[in-house]
Amino acid sequence: MSKNIKEQIQADLQQAKATGQLRTERIREIVKAAVSQVSSEFKEGSSELRSLVRDVVSAVIENFQEKGSELKEEVTASIEGAIEGINTKRHESIAKTQTEMKKLQAQLDNEEAELQKEVDVILAEVEETSKEKPATTKTAIDSAVDAIKNSEEASLLQKRYAQLQAQLAIVRANLAARYGGRADEVKDYLDEAKNWYSQARPQAETMVTQVQEKHSRLDQKLGEAGTAIAKKERQVKLILRELLLSAADLFKEREHSEK
Repeated sequence: MSKNIKEQIQADLQQAKATGQLRTERIREIVKAAVSQVSSEFKEGSSELRSLVRDVVSAVIENFQEKGSELKEEVTASIEGAIEGINTKRHESIAKTQTEMKKLQAQLDNEEAELQKEVDVILAEVEETSKEKPATTKTAIDSAVDAIKNSEEASLLQKRYAQLQAQLAIVRANLAARYGGRADEVKDYLDEAKNWYSQARPQAETMVTQVQEKHSRLDQKLGEAGTAIAKKERQVKLILRELLLSAADLFKEREHSEK
């Protein structure tokens, strides 16, 4: 089987060479397509699967021997393609699980919103009863209700939760891009990160210049990552990595400013 795959890859590479389409992205696609066809026939983590990857990389190297020590990009593309091909089924499973998680998250958000509505009704009723009380009592009740409504702890928890969810979505986007996730899967993670990030972002008037700059940088990186994915640009992994570092730096800065 490995021999057949190796021959198929070599043939596809030669054909791409002949038509002038043999770029690193094309090498990755050829290897991925070939490996994904047979990877399901092997047990995950088996020696046969590792042998298949070695044969695949070897097939690419044989086609570019004339490049000598300048083979890095081609070898990298072949390894990436092999990994993506092997993980095709796993990513389908991950995408399915992620869809289920989003449904559960939506259900959780709805239940939390209903809980908040119930609390708001209770607080409104308490405020209503205070109207019939003496002025000093009314002031005390109103103050207590306002303290609960504007709880700094609750606000901080919500903000921190949104920050963590935004970072987690960016981490997932990086993992998906690194290990063969589909472009739309990576884009979904980025959209999720934007959503959580907007919830975690403080009002502009409360932000110091340094934090504003970091927010702008993160906005820019989110935009660049989305554009790179749409255009299927190869440097998307680099942009996603920079986005991850920017997010970590921003939230770290905010942790210090909030203490």
